[in-house]
Amino acid sequence: MPIVEFEPGTPFAGVIGRTVEESSPAWERMARAPEGAPNVIFFVLDDVGYGQMSPFGGLVETPNLDRLAKNGLRYTNMHTAAICSPSRSCILTGRNHHSNHIACITEVATGFPGSDGRMPFENGMISEILKPQGYNTFITGKWHVAPSEDSSPAGPYNRWPIGRGFERFYGWLGCECSSWYPELTYDNHPVEVEKTPEQGYVLDEDTVDHAIRFILDAHINAPDKPFLLYHASAAGKSPHHSPREWIEKYNGKFDMGWDEYRRIVFERQKELGIVPADAKLPPHDPDVPEWSSLSDDQKRLYARMMQVYAGFVSHADHQFGRILDTLEKIGELENTLIMVISDNGASAEGGTQGKFSEMSFANFVEETDADILPRIDELGGPTSYGHYPWGWAMAGNTPFRRWKREVFRGGCTDAFILHWPAGIKQPGELRTQYAHIIDMVPTVLDLLGIEPPKSIAGVEQAPIEGVSFAHTLNDASAPTHHTTQYFEMLGNRAIDHDGWRAVCGWPGPSITEGAKKGRKLFDQITPGDLKVMDAEEWQLFNIAEDPAESRDLASEHPDKLRELIDLWYAEAEKYHVFPLDGTLAQRVLIERPHATKAREQYVYYPGLSVVPSLNTPPILNRPHSITAELDIPEGGAEGVILAQAGYTGGFTLYVQDGLLHYVHNYVGKALHEVVSDKPLPSGPVTVRFEFEVTTPPKIREGLGAAGLGQLYFDGKLVANTEIPVTTPNFFGFEGLSCGYDDGAAVVPTYKSPFPFTGTIHKVTVDVSGDLFADDDHRNAHHEAHAATLLARV
Repeated sequence: MPIVEFEPGTPFAGVIGRTVEESSPAWERMARAPEGAPNVIFFVLDDVGYGQMSPFGGLVETPNLDRLAKNGLRYTNMHTAAICSPSRSCILTGRNHHSNHIACITEVATGFPGSDGRMPFENGMISEILKPQGYNTFITGKWHVAPSEDSSPAGPYNRWPIGRGFERFYGWLGCECSSWYPELTYDNHPVEVEKTPEQGYVLDEDTVDHAIRFILDAHINAPDKPFLLYHASAAGKSPHHSPREWIEKYNGKFDMGWDEYRRIVFERQKELGIVPADAKLPPHDPDVPEWSSLSDDQKRLYARMMQVYAGFVSHADHQFGRILDTLEKIGELENTLIMVISDNGASAEGGTQGKFSEMSFANFVEETDADILPRIDELGGPTSYGHYPWGWAMAGNTPFRRWKREVFRGGCTDAFILHWPAGIKQPGELRTQYAHIIDMVPTVLDLLGIEPPKSIAGVEQAPIEGVSFAHTLNDASAPTHHTTQYFEMLGNRAIDHDGWRAVCGWPGPSITEGAKKGRKLFDQITPGDLKVMDAEEWQLFNIAEDPAESRDLASEHPDKLRELIDLWYAEAEKYHVFPLDGTLAQRVLIERPHATKAREQYVYYPGLSVVPSLNTPPILNRPHSITAELDIPEGGAEGVILAQAGYTGGFTLYVQDGLLHYVHNYVGKALHEVVSDKPLPSGPVTVRFEFEVTTPPKIREGLGAAGLGQLYFDGKLVANTEIPVTTPNFFGFEGLSCGYDDGAAVVPTYKSPFPFTGTIHKVTVDVSGDLFADDDHRNAHHEAHAATLLARV
């Protein structure tokens, strides 16, 4: 007898008599997708330029993406929001990033409607739409669309993946993640990885293992149930990490340099039809040195940095191929709708010379070739946190100008592949229609025959702002339905409209040109700046004829330029873009609301989960103390009492060889150590580290506050050392751990986790500035400072 079902919320459809014999059962209808509904995969890469992957003419080999392009479609006119969190919010919701309150990365949210970092629930995600339609919903990899202040084990969890419609999650919540020492979350709790780098651990392999597990777990239990997988790879976001064999695969491949790379890729793109045969490259970027001007050592170093990046992306492609192989094995590849996109163009965060530690960029600290060359063979490995020079970003975004963070096309025009053999009649073709990542959600819904819901979990939904391009799948000549799109990122502005494009860069069209006007990268925009820019600095391009923005037509078409500037302002008002903010790293220090009231003391206990980096005590550039209540067994103890971050910068308070040590790691460039002058006594003891500021910071010069570091046993001074410089802005994305050093070790003198072998009752970090003020402390301070000055004379 068939089961009788009825819709939830409607009257019971069976019969209820006084006995079972007189009754007939009925069941609420379960959510089931229509028969034959396709699976959906969003494969999101990170900081991968238009001209880097092989399907778009690049020299980074991605055979699995080649396979998708051959059996799918390549869209050559797809656009993003130019940086991580904003683009991801667009991909997930179909709304513009300011509508999602994500003006920039969530770590630098500011208190304005378009930029507070709190995605509104009226902007439902694709996961929240498909789950009630009978889909399983999975995410592996990077999230980065939750407020950083909410991303600790205290929650709230409502903006974590599990709170936004995803049923299973394995990845990281914040901006970036070491491939060797990641801090990962499984569903809604922190987890430790099961292997070390020495045992073969690599992040992308781990996330793909979990993606396959999620798919197969569901498939063997409900083989007809479709799934949504949002797989967000670590590649190619800094830190650039890659297994050694994938780096060596590219030995010699980039020795020609970025200028020749750009020429080769441009010709390949013409051959593939990616760009028109008569297209012209923009001039060489004024911020990038000519490859021929570099020394042999520089060429060797910078080519190696590009090798590392290429190995990173190729390795991620290989891992994604395992997902494709799994789908093929279970008979689901033909009916899986796959969309591949990067969140923005290639990144220039490595500066002119590249970085061994990308945290130096976040702290305005310069690294020189001389700093990096002795460690060239470490690049890509567990002791590095690197990024290539921005010459490779210029080349990687061929044929376009500029890079990530900016809204010339190099920052916001990205390679896009759509693969769905069951729905594509002419695989292997190109599509040139204008599109933006806000169009991905409406296209999926269109192809699945699903109307956008009017409400989700009782919240009335805002209109989806993207438009479907489903009509283009099987019609190369179909018209573009997306005709107007604004852009804004870090004060950089642009608008596309009917084949025309207006752009206004900040601090100028390039950093070099901005400097001529007295502006620096990440300066704040003043009303005077805005007035001058609007009057003099917008550029105009006819993208239909000049896709690479090689010829500025502003002087030839002033009326068209004025029309587009006015249209940009109208769109900016509509989508909550204002106020314009040109800063970035400075915003990390902005006070943001937390679930608890502001505090000056933070208390920690041993062995618990890592505290995420942006939820740690604000100790930088201010007086502070760390007090630990310990029990030391007979014979002594050793290990970490409290540590934050790792080899790219941080601090650690630990015991070794009976002595108490405090070390401040200054962005991986220098270790400043304070060591007790006698061993720790056995039994109960209270140890304390104090930092007293003696010189204020110069943050834009890469200099945090200098000061005096002191160690105490039970209130008695046992060490007193000048710390000449501290980290000015940000330790990095590794968090704080009590009783052990999580992830990469802060110092090379021990191997993490180096757990404490005595007893830690609690550790208190105090940022009130309330320091010991006894005469011994003051006298020791002055004596040490005088001795330091004499030593420098």
